[in-house]
Amino acid sequence: MKGKFLFILAMLMIAFHLAGCTEEKKAAAPPPEVSVITIEPQTVPVTFEYVARTQSSHQVEIRARVSGFLDRRTYTEGAFVKERQVLFLMDKKPFQAQLNAMRGALAQQQARLQTARANLARVKPLAAQNAVSQKDLDDAIGMEQAAAAAVETAKAEVEQAQLNLSYCTITSPVTGISAEAMQKDGAYINPLNSQLTTVAVLSPMWVNFSLSENEVKGYRTQVASGQLRPPEGNDYIIEVVLVDGSIFPFTGRITFAAPSYDAQTGTFLIRASVNNPDSILRPNQYVRARMKGAVRPNAILVPQRAVQQGAKGHFLWVVTKEGKAELRAVVIGDWNGDNIFIDEGLRAGEQVVVDGGLTLNPGIPVTAKPFAAIQKPTDADKGSESGSAEIRK
Repeated sequence: MKGKFLFILAMLMIAFHLAGCTEEKKAAAPPPEVSVITIEPQTVPVTFEYVARTQSSHQVEIRARVSGFLDRRTYTEGAFVKERQVLFLMDKKPFQAQLNAMRGALAQQQARLQTARANLARVKPLAAQNAVSQKDLDDAIGMEQAAAAAVETAKAEVEQAQLNLSYCTITSPVTGISAEAMQKDGAYINPLNSQLTTVAVLSPMWVNFSLSENEVKGYRTQVASGQLRPPEGNDYIIEVVLVDGSIFPFTGRITFAAPSYDAQTGTFLIRASVNNPDSILRPNQYVRARMKGAVRPNAILVPQRAVQQGAKGHFLWVVTKEGKAELRAVVIGDWNGDNIFIDEGLRAGEQVVVDGGLTLNPGIPVTAKPFAAIQKPTDADKGSESGSAEIRK
């Protein structure tokens, strides 16, 4: 029994010794290491990005102005056409015949006018000598005036016939890209099927995008509070991003803003005009429009991965002056490249934990090391936006 008692006592002493060593190791464990940045408010360029759609700045419907048979199409469908280039020819023979008839009618009326003037010239001196009655003079004057009016009517009919003949040659009023022919050669053209094709001007190209009512309100609120500073005269630069993410080489300016919201979509239309000399942009093409020129003064930016989200909202970790971890609730703004705006919760000079925050607890000591400095957003940052429809607080 005594030997068994001594064995148990020895095992207990060994266990207490091991426990003491573990506690010493725990006490001696170094504080967790975190990477931090120091908050420095700065003026940050802000880009608004929206889904947009291109539209020809001048799209013309090519229509026949007279009824008749379509002789032939003289352009290649889908090709570029120049201003005044002939696109269609209609059968001219009926219109030429009508013109000849009108010219004959004009000559007839001119002959009648000449006879009426000669008759009036004879009657006037006789009336002055009371050789003929006043009625004869009035009749002569009336016949001369009626003949003159008939000549003017005949001239108008000749001019109309000449116009109808000229309308048989259908040209493009603008330089642009042509569409397919809507009527085939030999078809009879009348007011019901008078549209023959369309021609769309490609430069400049319009880029249309819309802002929701919430976005407009948020923009105005930020401007009124000084959180956002628009460019002078609201002269935004419009940058176009193509479907593959590349940047269109030409920028544009806003040329039109709708006076009211669309009743069906509740959005506010903005239109920009962009030069398109190489015809890269085509009508009805989906692109992304970036409004550039605004800045956000005294902005606080932190890397997105520094911000976490809990049941009560967004938060991040701050290293206090005493070198301890502090959980800080924040109000986030919009993304800006790989960073995110902090609207409330941080002050200049505070240290924010970027990496290593997942293992922290409030109040524990930490070892802080500098994180790579935040680069100011550049124009090449893809996805940089403030006020985008895709970003919400």
